[in-house]
Amino acid sequence: MKQSVEEFSKITAILRGYDYAQVETAVAVLCGSVISAVEITLNHPDAKDIIRRIVDKFGDRIAVGAGTVLSAEDLQDVVEAGVDFVLAPSLFSRDMLDYCRHHQVISVPGALSPSEVHQCVKDGADIIKIFPAGTVGSKYFQDIQAPFGPLPLMAVGGIHAGNIAEYLHVGASYVGIASGLFRKEDIAGGNIAGMQRSLEEFAMQMEGVDG
Repeated sequence: MKQSVEEFSKITAILRGYDYAQVETAVAVLCGSVISAVEITLNHPDAKDIIRRIVDKFGDRIAVGAGTVLSAEDLQDVVEAGVDFVLAPSLFSRDMLDYCRHHQVISVPGALSPSEVHQCVKDGADIIKIFPAGTVGSKYFQDIQAPFGPLPLMAVGGIHAGNIAEYLHVGASYVGIASGLFRKEDIAGGNIAGMQRSLEEFAMQMEGVDG
């Protein structure tokens, strides 16, 4: 599901540390929901194989991304697996950003300080992930854009249904949500009904939130 930044989901579900069966079940629940992008982080030993299999099975229904992409080697592997976007908690090198651009993969490097944000802008990042967003708070998204002008910022870390609107209203263009979406025990146990209930409650809380 290759797409432009303009088409990219305002809300990304983050799945961290789960095996294939757990990820497959969670993504199946997400397909067709208010969330149209899922990030699978690389801190599981089989993460790259999981990503490849999820892309093959669900890639035409939901945007699939890789998270915690910390090296050029990891980037090449996940791009070859067919991801639509890549994220990190830290900066990408300019070569990594160029690689993303060449392969039409949306780049979302992590930044926190004004200097890091500015570096991402100069190097051509598609979206800038502010992490951990919960540490700096929503007002930071407004403050950081005062000198730089409008920026494509994603809030990640400490995000849940109760504060998404707050971040979007003060300057975040995107949010990533992990533990604030599904209960960890529901994903671990493959509790489809529990995940569906969580997603329904989330969708209800998101009514009236743009995007």
